[in-house]
Amino acid sequence: MYPYIPNTENEINEMLSKIGVSKKEDLFESIPDELIIDGFNLEKSKSEIEVSEILNNIAKKNKTIDELTCFLGAGSYDHYIPSVCSHITSRPEFFTAYTPYQPEISQGTLQAIFEYQSMMCMLTEMEVSNISMYDVSTALTEACNMAVESTRRRKILVSKAVNPQSRRVLKTYAHFRNIEIIEVAETEGTADYEKIKSSIDNTIAAVVVQTPNFFGIIEDISEIEKITHNNKSLLILSVDPLSLGILKTPYKWGADIVVGDCQCFGNKLNFGGPYLGFLNTTKKLLRKMPGRIVGETIDTEGKRGFVLTHQTREQHIRREKATSNICSDQTLVAINAAVYLTTLGKKGVKEVAEQCLYKSNYAFKKLIGKKGISKVYNKPFFKEFVVKTDIDYNVVSGRLMDNNILCGYDLSKDYENHKNNILFCVTEKRTKQEIDNLSKVLGEILENPEVCHDK
Repeated sequence: MYPYIPNTENEINEMLSKIGVSKKEDLFESIPDELIIDGFNLEKSKSEIEVSEILNNIAKKNKTIDELTCFLGAGSYDHYIPSVCSHITSRPEFFTAYTPYQPEISQGTLQAIFEYQSMMCMLTEMEVSNISMYDVSTALTEACNMAVESTRRRKILVSKAVNPQSRRVLKTYAHFRNIEIIEVAETEGTADYEKIKSSIDNTIAAVVVQTPNFFGIIEDISEIEKITHNNKSLLILSVDPLSLGILKTPYKWGADIVVGDCQCFGNKLNFGGPYLGFLNTTKKLLRKMPGRIVGETIDTEGKRGFVLTHQTREQHIRREKATSNICSDQTLVAINAAVYLTTLGKKGVKEVAEQCLYKSNYAFKKLIGKKGISKVYNKPFFKEFVVKTDIDYNVVSGRLMDNNILCGYDLSKDYENHKNNILFCVTEKRTKQEIDNLSKVLGEILENPEVCHDK
């Protein structure tokens, strides 16, 4: 018996008898004996002071962006977070709240969600916005599920310039829903219109394109939009929401569904999560959309109030009628994004986007002026760009780390033809001095590649 399992011996025997086994060990007979652990050899218990010291010593082995100058992006970004964000979201009425099932006691949370969704609609110019997508990868997956349900077709065309992590998650989900994912190779860093044109037919539910794409390049969607809609397929765009402060909105591109990640809006890197995927669409596709929508109404006394007007999770309706089984609530992260957007306003978001654009272009020009560095693409980008170095990525990355600089992303992890190609990211947080220092240190590394880095 385990003291933390509140079942008596009689109850256990009754359950075992019901499922047709004689003892608990029979439940694990498919597991090889050598993999079964007979108890744990745990150390003696320690005091709180001792445990704190052990954990702090473990944590000190990590280097964080508080110590490093971060030029790494590839989906997670080091943006400045106004202090007001944590001050508001750490309030107990937000921090301890979960799903707002009872509107009469959840008006503050519901209003915050309503404001967030309203701002996301303004930013994208789409008609409706949901809440409770985990990140951009799951948001993209749900968008593709929507497309399949809406068109009754079971194939999705995806540009390989879409974030590789999002594509991997999409393929995992699609496998179990019998949806076929067809990846279309990019050409010169962007979605290849001709390849999409030759691949599309009346079995394609949607075409997925990312802009700015994984290489940081701003895509031209116009021709892809035409071929997609002429085929009666849906156009799904994955976007960096911050870029919409200065770039053409998904609505103007003709998107049917827009997804992205609001980590850039006041949320920390957090070692990969929790993040906040958003999914915006048209009223026509509203009933196919997962998650929930908060609506504004008036009570019997004529006062303004808020309710959940659309909720399609299996917790609310019959499981077989649910559009999605996503259950974890991302409300706190969404409220953080709402506080960020409210704090900066329209002009502030535009200014942050402009700083990312100007600073990344300044860094690009500084780096490609160095011997041993060459540009890979000659196309407009937002805050990320690709350069190629003459020496191994691991040498560059290791020696930059020695100088407390976090290198960009190694594209060869996901693309075979990108050996020693580095995706650098420059946000509004990077100063001219930090960019100049990156250029200086990287130049020294390339001039003296024989200097070993102790891994």
